[in-house]
Amino acid sequence: MAWSVVASESRKGGVVMGDFTPHQKKIINRYYDNREPIMLARLQEIVTELYLAETQAKQDRLWKRAETAMKSLKVPASQISHLLTQKKPEVMALHLRQWLDGKP
Repeated sequence: MAWSVVASESRKGGVVMGDFTPHQKKIINRYYDNREPIMLARLQEIVTELYLAETQAKQDRLWKRAETAMKSLKVPASQISHLLTQKKPEVMALHLRQWLDGKP
């Protein structure tokens, strides 16, 4: 069975749930309710991959993914810039530990 899902923007800037079943709406809502823990877990995986990355190209891709995840977590731009300038996985790991502990 093929179907398409379309979410459209409302005039007020919010997303309007289109042709979603109630079950799909619950899944989507749970994702957004748990977005912060999901992004923190994703950053943990990225830090691990950064330690193991063998090429500079792989590291560059991972740092780009880390930047996207940090923006999603609403990390201050100055902190993101600092981390991306240093590009040291151990520094990222220290910051990540603080974020996991609930410290800014």
